[in-house]
Amino acid sequence: MRAPESMAVTVDEVEEAATEGLRWLIGAARDTPGGGLAWTTRPSDDELNPMLYSGTAGNIPVLLEAWRHFGDDSYADAALRAGRGLADAVDGIDGDSLYFGRTGMALVLRTLHEELGDPAAGAAADHALDLVRSRFDGTRWGELFELMGGNAGIGLGALLAGDPELALLAVEPYLRTAEPTPAGVHWAHRTGVEARLHHISHGTLGIVVGLARVGAATGRADLVELALAGAADVVARDEAGPEGFLVRHSTPQYRPDVVERVSYGWCHGPAGDAQVFRLLRDLTADPDWSALADRCWHTVTRSGVPERLRPGFWDNNGRCCGTAGVLALACDRFAEEPGQGEWSGRTDQKRQESYDFAGVLVADLVARAIRDGDGVRWSNVEHRATPSDLEPCTGWAMGNAGIVRELLRFVRLGRGGDARYAFAWPDQPQVRVPVTPRNG
Repeated sequence: MRAPESMAVTVDEVEEAATEGLRWLIGAARDTPGGGLAWTTRPSDDELNPMLYSGTAGNIPVLLEAWRHFGDDSYADAALRAGRGLADAVDGIDGDSLYFGRTGMALVLRTLHEELGDPAAGAAADHALDLVRSRFDGTRWGELFELMGGNAGIGLGALLAGDPELALLAVEPYLRTAEPTPAGVHWAHRTGVEARLHHISHGTLGIVVGLARVGAATGRADLVELALAGAADVVARDEAGPEGFLVRHSTPQYRPDVVERVSYGWCHGPAGDAQVFRLLRDLTADPDWSALADRCWHTVTRSGVPERLRPGFWDNNGRCCGTAGVLALACDRFAEEPGQGEWSGRTDQKRQESYDFAGVLVADLVARAIRDGDGVRWSNVEHRATPSDLEPCTGWAMGNAGIVRELLRFVRLGRGGDARYAFAWPDQPQVRVPVTPRNG
């Protein structure tokens, strides 16, 4: 592979960092009764964390990714053991959501059943979804009412776990709770707050994802139309057009003492907005959504990311709020542009720019890796705390699982391999045109 000149590391070096990141992650696991594995959020924690966001459920997908990537059955064995630990936690967690509760656990357990033929995982997934259904109050499951912790995520996760009836139960309340705006609709992300959030993790665009996917899959045009109205509200709030796309975090600003007005990652910025626009592109075949995704990318690549321009601007390596989340979008864009599936210098400008920027992101991640005899991990920064370097995390959102998953995919793309994930994250559409593996 011939890499762009701006890329400071080779693909082999990236793969080595990912391998060592997996070694650290597996080494941080705890044994559970019955031969299972489970993780805490940080190695120093005492309490096991089963969540998709930051615990065991979110760590299993990277084990599946490693199994596919390396062809090493030890990773599949670790995933199965982690599935046993996850199944044992279904009854004990106090939450039902996609990222923080049983729905995300059920989705991962269903995947283990389908990918590795584990019937116990499938039964545990059924049990988890039954519990989720039993705890519905007729409108919601708790204080949160969005993708990560509320109805939209439960609907999306239930759909992908094979329960469209539960998915409809979860998203139909948005029809009667939508608040009209001059350009469309939006929703309160939780009870008792004035601010309306706009982006994917906790805001309108996350609800759009749930409505659009469930509506399209179940033939409910009213849900899809509502999703488009929600997206229209956010599009109308753009402050960076006509070439770029940037929408403030919330209106009025939610927790202005701790939350930046704008950001650029998956959770509250254009890197995540672009994923929603990719989904709407796929569902509607409307080229305007592709143009909006391009505008998001224009803004992200000119924001200064991944440089740490000032305290608090860009101090996270992870998949939710940091560099790995932007890398996921860069690789999506590279894979979806026409080309030969490996860097040759003959690809068109958009493809080259996507891969080139992905190389910058990867080089930054490799440079920031902490290495010792236990392997590789990453520390995020909280500039308002002393010390500011935080303890490395294990999970998808802020830790090794999310970062390693994206590094492995980048390696495959660099070698002309398949751009698809072993486990498709619920709110990140699989690429439309998989890269064709090179011959030989």
